[in-house]
Formats: sequence, structure tokens, C-alpha cells
Amino acid sequence: MSGLDRIEVRGIRAWGHHGANPGEQEVAQRIDVDLAIDLDLRAARASDDLADTVSYAELHARVVRIVARERCALLERLGELILDALLADARVVRACVALAKPGLLAGATPVVTLHRER
Repeated sequence: MSGLDRIEVRGIRAWGHHGANPGEQEVAQRIDVDLAIDLDLRAARASDDLADTVSYAELHARVVRIVARERCALLERLGELILDALLADARVVRACVALAKPGLLAGATPVVTLHRER
């Protein structure tokens, strides 16, 4: 699909109770999230009005809220919930979310990246 623009919010640091291994959901763990949404931003480019785009602050707050409130065994499921929230805005055509658990493995950071399109 051509003519789309992209908004990205990188480095969202959130804390939540997620994990499939014993004990992982007992203590909040850090989850790092990067997201991207593709949409038509011509109106915002012309108007310079926040109402014509998607608020970065709202994207950030929505992700932090989902990570804090939900409990998932898998990052894949948590990512699906975030994608649902991103695509709830009818202006968003495509969304991508990458979730990382930097404290899980010694010397490595697992990352799951999910994409969805209308």
C-alpha cells in the first residue's frame, strides 16, 4: 500500500507480570516495547493539528496500561493485545510491535516482533 506514513514510538519501558516459566508472573518484569503504525498523515501535515494524527503520548500510555494490567504466559499473546489496541483506531492501516524481555536470559534478550494489517 503506497502513500502511507509511519509513526513509531521506541523504547517504551513497562512493567508487568508475564511469563510461562515458574515464578515469572509473581514479580513484575520489565518489558521493552517498540511500535510502529502506518496511516495516512496528509491531513496532519497540512493542518498541524494534533486531532489529525495519533498522539504519541496516548500510544505510550495505552501500551504501558496493557502491559501492567494483563497477565500473559507468552510475549506473543501480549503483543496481540497491543496490536488490537493499535488497530482499534480506524485510521491505522498496519501495525507492528516488538516486545523484549531484557532480564529473562543471562547475556541475551529475547524479542518477539508481530505485524498485522487490516
